[in-house]
Amino acid sequence: MPRVKRAVAAKKKRRTMLTKAKGYYGNKSRSYRAAKEQVQHSLQYTYRDRRNKKREIRRLWITRINAGARLNGMSYSTFMNGLKKAGIELDRKVLSDMAINDPASFAKLVEVSKEKVSV
Repeated sequence: MPRVKRAVAAKKKRRTMLTKAKGYYGNKSRSYRAAKEQVQHSLQYTYRDRRNKKREIRRLWITRINAGARLNGMSYSTFMNGLKKAGIELDRKVLSDMAINDPASFAKLVEVSKEKVSV
């Protein structure tokens, strides 16, 4: 059985790894060993951060809603509780957008929420 020469396949594997490592600092973009390790770490970071991004965006929405509610004399938790009791099912993304771009309608929601909480 003839032996397999690996030069072309091995070179291709290294080349693809180095192209993935383009733009990395120092040896991590030039040396195969360092590049391979850094690309593996980078892939782990991207996998992790695709999930963390959702958390961070939700935190931002909650912060914006809280700021809008406090401008109208209410805390975030009581505001959300009042909306739930009133049967208003707006998600945090929409509420956050309203708090920034449409303060008048957001203030009306706060009033509705206040009525339901005080009752």
